Amino acid sequence: MAETLTIGALRRQMAVALAAAGVETPDLDARVLLAQALGCAPGDLLLRADALVPPEAAEAARMLVDRRAAGEPVARIRGRREFWSLDLHLSPDTLVPRPDTETLVEAALAERPDRTAPLLILDLGTGTGAILAALLVELANATGIAVDRSEGAALTARDNFARNGLAGRAHVMVGDWGSALAGGFDLVVSNPPYITASAMLDLPAEVRLHDPHLALEAGADGLVAYRAIATDLPRLLRPGGVAVLELGARQEPAVAELVAAAGLEMAGPARRDLSGIPRALVARRR
Repeated sequence: MAETLTIGALRRQMAVALAAAGVETPDLDARVLLAQALGCAPGDLLLRADALVPPEAAEAARMLVDRRAAGEPVARIRGRREFWSLDLHLSPDTLVPRPDTETLVEAALAERPDRTAPLLILDLGTGTGAILAALLVELANATGIAVDRSEGAALTARDNFARNGLAGRAHVMVGDWGSALAGGFDLVVSNPPYITASAMLDLPAEVRLHDPHLALEAGADGLVAYRAIATDLPRLLRPGGVAVLELGARQEPAVAELVAAAGLEMAGPARRDLSGIPRALVARRR
């Protein structure tokens, strides 16, 4: 990439390189990565299309394109991802928050329509802290505890709560699901690992090679984490409390059976995501 290229020309050149590498959204990715290299917002590129790119920014852009062409996701390259309009930083110990998981937030909020209630929320397997952060933003008087088995993920979640002004309402701990907690929660949410060991090999390379396997794999049947969580839910939830669990494709019957066997009552069919997949299972403690 020539050092004397304009921003517009470099963006087009980056898009061509990404398309040649088989990237599905080359134009979008080129805009985001060039903005990263220039230290500006993607929307600013059009306004500055005729400006020349400084040599150091052109070199940075080239390196970012090489990483994306090699299969590294844009969010990993940037080190951050937006979720529920929150800016969340990533680490090697966290999954990249996905739009499907916003279905879980929607389902939880539907169960707690009083946005001023002083709720106590538990987020099991918090990762970046995305789910709990989104709920705390919407529920002004709620507080929460975020638990993760990974110390690195717990530290990332803590930092994300602080960046989004939630440090005083979100407390983070390292633990094995809810085993160290006594209970009394109004709402328990979780996006646990649910990929079977055999299916791990079939995951897209962007996921398989860049997301932490600890946050993905859940044994031979994909239900290991659900079993642990379901067993603890009657103790963790106060009477009338609600649990919302993210599901993998075709997992609703098996997970509903585990949760019902633990003594909880299904609130109805799982809430579907934008692709029509049952994504958020809601259950209540009687």
